[in-house]
Amino acid sequence: MIGYLSGKLLKKEDDRILLLVGQVGYEIMVPAVVMKTLHSKEIGNEVSLYIYFHQTEKSPKPALIGFNLEAEKEFFLHFISVEDIGPLKAVKAMEIPVKEIARAIEARDAAKLKQLKGIGARTAQKIIASLEGKVTRYALIEEGEIHTVVPIEDFMQQVMDVLVQQLGHKLLDARRLVTEAMERDSSISTPEALFDEIYKGEMR
Repeated sequence: MIGYLSGKLLKKEDDRILLLVGQVGYEIMVPAVVMKTLHSKEIGNEVSLYIYFHQTEKSPKPALIGFNLEAEKEFFLHFISVEDIGPLKAVKAMEIPVKEIARAIEARDAAKLKQLKGIGARTAQKIIASLEGKVTRYALIEEGEIHTVVPIEDFMQQVMDVLVQQLGHKLLDARRLVTEAMERDSSISTPEALFDEIYKGEMR
């Protein structure tokens, strides 16, 4: 199973790239939101992507789908768990940042979800019904440089790890989010509760 690829960019198309890894060229589909981050990449530049490998009896031709962050891939797995949303439909629908889709789900904003390509009113309601309460942390995804996290208390450390290493926050920003959340509610004692409080604070 292919989970991550890093190599040289050989070709860019509207919805996919060709990546040379060793002596093998991999054709990788990428959502529009990921392709936007690759616009500045030139042929020959290094590109690294987390990969979702799709192959089923109904779709025997393997398909590789690429993401910049592991958290984007994790959200994608939640997204395709919704009835009537397969991997190829999900790729086309992800035209805006994952954080915006996650926030629309948590806010029960069906109108926002209906703006996604291929998502109608009925499917938007299915997305909310299936994923509400499950994608809060993905609403905190940020583009940013990955840093090493300095250890703090256990459950706070877990949240810091996710904010920085998976969701793309800079170290100082992640520490600020955690500190402010704990100041608002010092009774927090689990990563899940801390993520919820950080999300609430960001939405205020």
